[in-house]
Amino acid sequence: MTGASGRHGAPAGVPGRTWDPAAAGVLRLPSGRLVRGRGLRRPLPEGPRPAFALYLLGAEPPAVDWESRWVRWPDFRLPSDRTAAAEALREAWERAAAERVELACGGGYGRTGTALACLAVLDGVPAREAVAYVRERYSRRAVETPWQRRFVRRFPA
Repeated sequence: MTGASGRHGAPAGVPGRTWDPAAAGVLRLPSGRLVRGRGLRRPLPEGPRPAFALYLLGAEPPAVDWESRWVRWPDFRLPSDRTAAAEALREAWERAAAERVELACGGGYGRTGTALACLAVLDGVPAREAVAYVRERYSRRAVETPWQRRFVRRFPA
């Protein structure tokens, strides 16, 4: 992997294959795109694997058998490079139209919830409503800090 937001892994999964909307951690965006959020400290869920994953961690994640991208994002903080993070989130949102996309941090709530809320903004949810949208549909614990909430409110659609 290269840099704070490098790529690694295998080629993308089969186009047109997305998540089961009833699966744990899957968030349906208004457009119908399905994205899975999860905590990396918990075991990989049973079932299909991601075609693409965006890992939101302070240190480089271990290699996986699917394509992935890492955004340096320390726990309880904001991304180290906000431009690279926005680019990675846009890629995840675009790919979610036809692929199984996963967003994950250590616990699956703060950074993952913040990233999911940013995807909701990209999908047309007003920025001021995106945190509530994700808390209602993904986890009430999503987006843990005031600066994460502010990051979502200021995220460019």
